[in-house]
Amino acid sequence: MSNRPRGKRATVALFGKVMPKLSTYVLKQLIGPVALFAFLMTCVIWLTQALHFLDLIINRGQSAATFVYLSILVIPNLLVIILPLAFFFGCLYALSRLQSDSELVVMASVGFSRSQMAVPVLVAAVLVMTLTYVCGLYLMPAGQRALSHKIGDISADIGTAVLNEGTFNTPSKGLTVFIREIDNEGGIHGVLVHDNRNPKSTVTYLAESGLIVQTPAGARLIMVDGTIEMSGKRGARLNVLKFQRDVVDLDQFGSKAQASERRTNERYLRELLFPDPSLSPKLRRAFLAEAHNRLSQPLYCLAFGLIALAAVIRGRRARGAHVLRMTLACFAAIGLRIAGYGVQGLAVSNTSLCMLFYVFPLLGIVGGLYFLAGGHPRPHPGTEPAPHETSAMSLKP
Repeated sequence: MSNRPRGKRATVALFGKVMPKLSTYVLKQLIGPVALFAFLMTCVIWLTQALHFLDLIINRGQSAATFVYLSILVIPNLLVIILPLAFFFGCLYALSRLQSDSELVVMASVGFSRSQMAVPVLVAAVLVMTLTYVCGLYLMPAGQRALSHKIGDISADIGTAVLNEGTFNTPSKGLTVFIREIDNEGGIHGVLVHDNRNPKSTVTYLAESGLIVQTPAGARLIMVDGTIEMSGKRGARLNVLKFQRDVVDLDQFGSKAQASERRTNERYLRELLFPDPSLSPKLRRAFLAEAHNRLSQPLYCLAFGLIALAAVIRGRRARGAHVLRMTLACFAAIGLRIAGYGVQGLAVSNTSLCMLFYVFPLLGIVGGLYFLAGGHPRPHPGTEPAPHETSAMSLKP
C-alpha cells in the first residue's frame, strides 16, 4: 500500500510531472499563436528589408543564393524588436480565445487560481525573453558583421558586376561596360569599356573578344583585337590606338575597401560597455545607450505577458467590456514600447538617463501584477455586474 495521499493537487512548477496539466495545456495554447505572430511579423518586415539588397544583387551580378544569404543575416536584428511584440499579441489572442470558449471559467471552477494561471504565461515569457537575449547579445552583432563584410566584398568585386551580356552595366560611377555575348567557356565577345571618371580625358576600349580572370592581384579584363579611343579636352581631339592584346585592371574601378569603425549594431555587449577610450565622448555614450537598450528589451516580454493576462482575466466577461480591456492593453503595451525607444535618444545626451531603459518594462510588470492582484477600484454598492458577467478567474486570487 502506498502512503502517498490521494487527490492531492500537484504543486506549481515549470516543467515535468510536478507542473499541473492545466498549466501545461495553457502553455501549449500560448506557443502556437506566439510563433505564428512572430513568423508573420518577421516575414512582412523581412521583405521590406530584403528589397534593399535587390539593387546590389542585380547591378553586381550576384546569384539568388547570395540574396537569400544577405536577407537571412538581417533576421536576428529584426527578431530583437519583433519577439516581444509578437509575444504580446500572441498571448492576448490565445488567452482571449480561452475565455471566449469558456475554458477559463471551467479552470476557475476546479480551483485554478490567478497565480496558477500566471505560471504558464511567465514560463512562455521567459522562453521568449531568453531567445531575445540570444538574438540581441550574440546573433545580431554576428549577423551584422557578416553582412557588412559580404556587402564590402560584393562592392569591391568589379569582375562579377560586368558579367551581364547584352546590357550596359555601370559597376561604378563614370564606368560603363557592355558585353555582347558570353560563350559556354567563359569567353566574352564584343567588349566595350567606357571610362568617363575624368570628363577632361575619357577613354573607350573596344575589342572583338576577351576574358575576365581573377588573379592574385585582383580582377583583370584581357581584351584581344581592339582599339583604345582617347578624347582630349572637351572632345576636341580623338586619338585611336590599335592593339592585339591589352589588359585592363578592373579593380581600379571598384569600390576600395575602407577601414572604418564598426557600427553600433555590429558590436558585442562587452565592446559597448567598455569602448575604446580614444573614441569621441558622444560615440561612447551612444555605445552605452545601445548596451542598456539590448539588456532591457527582453524585459518587455514579462511586462507584456502580465498586461495581456490582466486584461483577459480581470473584469466582466461582457463583450463590450472585454473589447475595451483588449484595446486598453494594446495601447498600454505599445505606449510602453514607444517610450522605451524614445529613451535611447535621451540617453545618448545624458548617460544618467540609462536607468529609464529599465523603468518602463518594470512599470509594465508592476502594473500587470497590481491589476492581477485586484488592485483596481471596487464598484459602488448596487452597481455590481450580473453573475454571468463576472471575471472568469474571480474565484481565487
